[in-house]
Amino acid sequence: MNRVCEILGTEYPIIQGAMARIATAELAGAVSNGGGLGIIAAGGAPVEWVKEQIDKCRAITDKPFGVNIMLLADNVDELVDLLIEEKVAVVTTGAGNPGKYIPRFKEAGIKVIPVVANVTLAKRVQRAGADAVVAEGCEAGGHIGETTTMAMIPQMVDALDIPVIAAGGIADGRGLAAAYMLGAEGVQMGTRFLVAEECIVSQPYKEMVLKAKDSSTVATGRFTGHPVRVLKNKLSRQMLELEKTQDLEEFERLGTGALSRAVLQGDVDHGSVMSGQIAGLVNKEQPAAEIIREMFEEAEKIYDARAAVVKER
Repeated sequence: MNRVCEILGTEYPIIQGAMARIATAELAGAVSNGGGLGIIAAGGAPVEWVKEQIDKCRAITDKPFGVNIMLLADNVDELVDLLIEEKVAVVTTGAGNPGKYIPRFKEAGIKVIPVVANVTLAKRVQRAGADAVVAEGCEAGGHIGETTTMAMIPQMVDALDIPVIAAGGIADGRGLAAAYMLGAEGVQMGTRFLVAEECIVSQPYKEMVLKAKDSSTVATGRFTGHPVRVLKNKLSRQMLELEKTQDLEEFERLGTGALSRAVLQGDVDHGSVMSGQIAGLVNKEQPAAEIIREMFEEAEKIYDARAAVVKER
């Protein structure tokens, strides 16, 4: 139990990453039942779909769960209204500063935890009233910043008074323990949950994650200003070629619908298989609750072992 558990209302200080088209009610409910905070990735999805997912998650779990919204979405105001009406426990945000929405969320009793990739934005959301931040390093899958988790977390901790939740490159108890040593009070994890039994991604997608090595990912789209980390495949090679010519129109054409092709249709050659660099450590499919329990048991053993070494010195 720490500040993050108190904010989230969870047994463990862990948040499931808001993976677009992947983080549905099935996974969110399973993570919450396992003692973490499950997240439904609303992104810019239709309000009706998000409402269905909230209802479905409430049928799966009676524990707290959250919803993530992308602040650049065309329907962000409608989504904010829905989440306030539904009084979800936690809202996480991406792609911008949620400052203008925070007072409304807080008035409704909703905790707000923005995902940030630099200290400057973290300070702004703290001033706006955020309850905590998820500091996500560039090791993560999907949309990424430029700073690594190890470099970012201690700087973020020193700059803020609110809790810092580490994300990017965390998939087991060792990563959890390292995050704590850097000053984080919790973790967010996405890639490991891709292979949770309750995750709805296609089996070819899961198999690609399970077979990944340390060098299996690449960041594409840096010239657009919005790089995305994915597993290497035919699509990523095409996109890297387009970066040489910076043909934005063709780049966007290739990317349209690419995530759905991988997640729903199982096309892992021409689909976008988003995954973090830590995929090389992910080697088995198992229930979400088991993943969480194993992580924290491993971290506890690591603490005990390291403490004994320090005492001996």
